[in-house]
Amino acid sequence: MSEEVKTEPGPATTTIAAADLEKLQKERDQYLDLAARTRAEFENYQKRMQREREQERKYAFGPLAEILLPILDNLERALQAGKQAGETGPLVQGVAMVQAQVLELLKRNGITRIDCEGQPFDPNLHQAVMQKPAADVEPNTVVQVIEQGFMNQDRVLRPAKVIVSTKG
Repeated sequence: MSEEVKTEPGPATTTIAAADLEKLQKERDQYLDLAARTRAEFENYQKRMQREREQERKYAFGPLAEILLPILDNLERALQAGKQAGETGPLVQGVAMVQAQVLELLKRNGITRIDCEGQPFDPNLHQAVMQKPAADVEPNTVVQVIEQGFMNQDRVLRPAKVIVSTKG
């Protein structure tokens, strides 16, 4: 017959169990902390991705607009040439209509012209290509627009090329 030895939990096993319990509680707390930090990082990641998607949508039309701007400039030049030649016929009217349609398309997608002429020179919006003495306006005022500038929402897509007044 085999004899079973029964041991009663004494102070030594209670101490070991308490130490093991304390160790397990610390591990549990570390894992809970890690899980909380991981969750917070993931939520921050999701928010950051959402902001980036919104930014992409907001400025998505910008690259196409940059391609269209030289075409728009050529339409403007064609209208100016027509005005100088004294033309007002259907060809000039057709070019004006196409220009208006392109401008409306750009506007619907957040691309707008920078209002320049008569405004104080702003290096954030304008690129000065010349200075011109002018007695009838304040110095550092845009007196002529050489190439129209455009904004994409709140960003400069292309600065306006302008002539700026100096003391005359």
